[in-house]
Amino acid sequence: MASVSTLGIGSGLQLSDILTSMQTAEKAALTPISTQQTAFTAKLSAYSSMKSALTTFQTANDKLNKADLFSATKTVSSSTAFSATTSTGAVAGKYTIAVSQLAAAQTLTTGVQTSNTTALATADSTISIKLAGSTKAVDVKVTAADSSLTGIRDAINKADAGMTASIIKTGDGSYRLSLTSDETGVDNAATISVTGDSAVQSLLAYDGTAGGNVTESVTAKNAQLKVNNVDIENSSNTVSDALEGITLNLTAETSGTQSLTITKDTTTASSTIAAWATAYNALQDSLNALTKYTAVDAGTAAQDSSNGALLGDSTLRSIQSQMKNMLTNTASTSTFKSLSQIGITTDPTSGKLITDQTKLDAALAKDPDGIKAMIIGDGKTTGITTKLATNLTSWLSSTGLIQAATNGVSKTLNNLTEQYNKVSDNIDATIARLKTQFTALDVMISKLNSTSSYLTTQFATSSSSSSSSS
Repeated sequence: MASVSTLGIGSGLQLSDILTSMQTAEKAALTPISTQQTAFTAKLSAYSSMKSALTTFQTANDKLNKADLFSATKTVSSSTAFSATTSTGAVAGKYTIAVSQLAAAQTLTTGVQTSNTTALATADSTISIKLAGSTKAVDVKVTAADSSLTGIRDAINKADAGMTASIIKTGDGSYRLSLTSDETGVDNAATISVTGDSAVQSLLAYDGTAGGNVTESVTAKNAQLKVNNVDIENSSNTVSDALEGITLNLTAETSGTQSLTITKDTTTASSTIAAWATAYNALQDSLNALTKYTAVDAGTAAQDSSNGALLGDSTLRSIQSQMKNMLTNTASTSTFKSLSQIGITTDPTSGKLITDQTKLDAALAKDPDGIKAMIIGDGKTTGITTKLATNLTSWLSSTGLIQAATNGVSKTLNNLTEQYNKVSDNIDATIARLKTQFTALDVMISKLNSTSSYLTTQFATSSSSSSSSS
């Protein structure tokens, strides 16, 4: 079959140009489909951008949607001998603290041995370690072959007996085994009994009294302190149950009675609210970019190419509208019902939030619980951030609005692809058919031209012969 470039050579007709023009005309039917494919592909990308923007705002909303944010406190200690941390339930006020004794962990030290690697025993032994506050001892098995200080140390540490063993080198050829309770307090003081080899028994046996080869290098102690002149004893230097919501961290004994002051701390709540408003504005910028519209002159058919891919999109409009309606809490149990009451107003033109930091800080200082009632609500169904959190989770879920819209666009794109391929195949078939017909026409006209030329030549020859005879 003749190629397109050779069509018409035989007939002298512009068949190649005609076929190319017809192919161009046929392919014009693909342009509207391609235009739709481009638009829907852009829309698919825009939904992804929308989802990303909402996810970013969701992070900021989750940070604000925490009840303990509004009950935060800060602590000031008059002494470096103790510090404090607070949690939910801490009551602002001033407390007196006097620490007379720190909690300590017991340390037991054996007598001196000349080697840390030489086995001490000729028979297997069992070392039983019992903590004062426990009803059961932990048995540590030691074989004769592993009865050196190093072997005993490793066996004790593997047994999780409540004590940690280590070897102290006190000089050349002088080693001692040291055992320290893992926790402070008298309940973690240990007694040690040994069955089996007498050498191991002589080394480690300790019944809690003076004498023998084991020395109590550090005596187990409980922390002793007074809080508001009330005596408190605790096994640990971290005292979490003396004052509700307040944990005392003891580091030294105090010089007399010191003070601990707990005050409300609204700085974190203030910065979190301001960051939330900034995140909301960033979200609006993203959504507005996706729905951007540039006006065109009347009568112009084509819209501006810079228009947002989701211009007029019902899913985006619905989410944006719902979020705007959630910025108030008329069901709040406090006097605060809207953000404007705490210094956060809405720009009527852009829809963005404007934060008056001075007014916000003043409102938080005066009534943080009231603001919490408006913003958090009951944490389940009421409250600005609570409602936003619920809806954001729904919108962003695998069965939410955005995914449903995305699925719809993907389905349309698949249909357009099928439509494009079908139309393209029909065009290719049409052009192939025309090319076959044009080729046949070219051959036929070429043959006719050849016949015509032959007959013309024959007539001319015959006429010439006749003229010569006469």
